[in-house]
Amino acid sequence: MSQRRALITGITGQDGSYLAELLLEKDYEVHGMVRRSSTETNERIAHLEGRIHLHQADLLDQGSMIQLLNVSQPHEVYNLAAQSFVPTSWSQPALTGEYTALGVTRMLEAVRLVDPSIRFYQASSSEMYGKVRETPQNESTPFYPRSPYGVAKVYGHYITVNYRESFDLFAVSGILFNHESPRRGREFVTRKISETVAKIKLGLADELMLGNLDARRDWGFAPEYVEAMWRMLQQEEPVDFVIGTGETHSPQEFVDVAFAHVGLDAAEFVGVDERYLRPAEVELLLADPTKAREQLGWSAKTSFAELVKIMVDADLETLTERSGRRIGDAESR
Repeated sequence: MSQRRALITGITGQDGSYLAELLLEKDYEVHGMVRRSSTETNERIAHLEGRIHLHQADLLDQGSMIQLLNVSQPHEVYNLAAQSFVPTSWSQPALTGEYTALGVTRMLEAVRLVDPSIRFYQASSSEMYGKVRETPQNESTPFYPRSPYGVAKVYGHYITVNYRESFDLFAVSGILFNHESPRRGREFVTRKISETVAKIKLGLADELMLGNLDARRDWGFAPEYVEAMWRMLQQEEPVDFVIGTGETHSPQEFVDVAFAHVGLDAAEFVGVDERYLRPAEVELLLADPTKAREQLGWSAKTSFAELVKIMVDADLETLTERSGRRIGDAESR
């Protein structure tokens, strides 16, 4: 069998970088879509230079999508690109819709026009459930999004279903619950916690300000979740799956585990800032990953506590290298 080719939009992001590594391990020829920018944002894939093929294109430009597929000729497309930060979706709702909703349509239309045999993966989100109708949430749970981002993701999800049913494409959506790693963007609450805890331990910061500490999320480890994406495109029939751990934890628990891991008391450093509260809060997201376990043979392996410690340790190491500060140099606390 000839070498398989995959195209990843959003390859410079957390999931895209881990997926690229996974596909390279499986001997794929990996192509990635990047947007033209005045500043390079390839930090997460710098170690893959020379092993992947990068192409400039934009989800806002239908022509560039068609050209991208013609040049890369993929067997599989993983559409991970989006405006993915929920708070930004309130300040830039129209742009969020263009990328996170209509961008999916442009990519699907390009697949339909260039090569309908391409297998297509759409990154759906647990934020689509929003004000949840039932707990836990599975593939049949009704959506009730509570942010422009969630609304856009619902559109992307259903347009994928529509192209699958209308044009017989192998197009699937993975409804992924929160998944984190040391490569998570610094604007996300988990990475904000892990990095600030590391800074406090090293004497580089003295407080951590957060929003809602009581919301509950289903948090998993990102490298495991990209394997679920790949498995979904290896099935005989295109089927959507919920991907998560089946456990919930709060930001307060994340904070407590993170500070305890470095021997500090969270109560001494953590405060709440109303600027970080959402206009419409999502209080509880909990996956029912039964279908993924039974049909994909996939289940989460890394525990919540292990995930928190992995992230804190990674930020400690990075900050120590950058600042030249050792933990022992920090003030005794």
